[in-house]
Amino acid sequence: MRRILLAVAALVVLGAGVTVWRLSATTPTAAAPASAPAGATVPITRGDLVDTVTAGGTLGYADRRDLAAGRAGVVTSVPAEGTLIRRGKALYRVDREPVVLMYGTLPLYRDLRHGVKDGPDVRQLERNLRALGHGDGLTVDRHFSLGTARAVRRWQKAAGLPRTGEVTAAQVVFLPGPVRLARARLAVGEKVSAGAAALTVTGTRRTVTVELDVSRREVARKGARVNVELPGGRSVAGEVARVGRVAVRSTAKENALVVRVEIDVPARLAGGFDQAPVVVGFSIRLRRGVLSVPVEALLALREGGYGVELHGPGGRRVVPVTPGAYGGGRVEVSGPGVTEGAQAGVPAR
Repeated sequence: MRRILLAVAALVVLGAGVTVWRLSATTPTAAAPASAPAGATVPITRGDLVDTVTAGGTLGYADRRDLAAGRAGVVTSVPAEGTLIRRGKALYRVDREPVVLMYGTLPLYRDLRHGVKDGPDVRQLERNLRALGHGDGLTVDRHFSLGTARAVRRWQKAAGLPRTGEVTAAQVVFLPGPVRLARARLAVGEKVSAGAAALTVTGTRRTVTVELDVSRREVARKGARVNVELPGGRSVAGEVARVGRVAVRSTAKENALVVRVEIDVPARLAGGFDQAPVVVGFSIRLRRGVLSVPVEALLALREGGYGVELHGPGGRRVVPVTPGAYGGGRVEVSGPGVTEGAQAGVPAR
C-alpha cells in the first residue's frame, strides 16, 4: 500500500463508546478532541482508483533541426521568426535567389541533372515538381529524363532561379513537411559561406518535452493520455508520443528520461509560445472497480486499525474497514456495511 502523510485530529463519537481519529491529506498537526460532524457525508463510490504524478515540461514544436546554408553570397531576405513555410516557398534568399523548400525524407546529397544514375532522390524531386504544377510530360520514376529537365526549367523560371535544368543544394532543401522558422541565424546584408549555420526550423505540431525522473518511469507509457496545463492556466489533453530509452543527466535531475508529449491545441490557446514552461499530469490507474472514499473520511481507531463513520436511517455508526490503495485524494476501503452508495461521514467544511 502506498504510504501517504496523514494528519490526526481526535474525534469522540458519542454513544458509540469508540474513540477514533479523523484522517486528512494535509500536513501533520497535533491531535485534538472534537465532536463528530453532523450531516457532512459523501457517498461511497465504485470505480477506478487513479493517481496523478505531475512534472514540469517545456512547450514547443516537434522535430527541431538546424539547417546549413547551401551556397555562399550575401543574404538578401530571411522570413520573420515564427513564419510557416510550405512546399515551393523560400526558406531564405542569397544574392536575391531563393533556397526553396521541397518535401521529402531524403536529403539532397548530390546534384540532380540529366544523365545522373537512377535513384529515389530523382523520384522525390519529380513528385515535388508535379505537386508544384510543373508535371506536364513528366513521368514520376527513378530516372532523370529530358522530360524531368524540362520540368525543372519550368519550375526554376517560376521560382526566379537560373534556368539550368539542374537542381543543387544551393536551390533546394528537402524536409518531411511544412516547417516553422524558430530562429534565423542569418541577417540581411550578412555574407554567408556554404555550410554555415542558416536557420533553426521545427515541425508544425505542438509538443511538450518532459524530463521525468527515472523513478517515475512507470507513469510514462507510449500512447498514455496526459493533462497539460498551458501558460495562463488553461488545460488541454495530450498523448505520450515517445519515451527515451536512456537516462540522461539534466540541469534539474541526476537521472531523467526524456518524454515527448504531443498536444492538439488551437493557436488561440497556445499562442506563439515556444520553449515555455508547462505542467504535465501523468495518470496512474492503481486499481479498477473498487469502493473508495475521500482520504478525510478514513478514521484511525484507538484500538488499532481504521474505520469509516456510516450515516443511515438508524443514525451514525463507526465500522472497521481495511484500507487499500491511495490515489487522487481517495482511498480504497472494504469492510462490513461498506457498499456502493452508502453515506460516509467527512469533516464539515
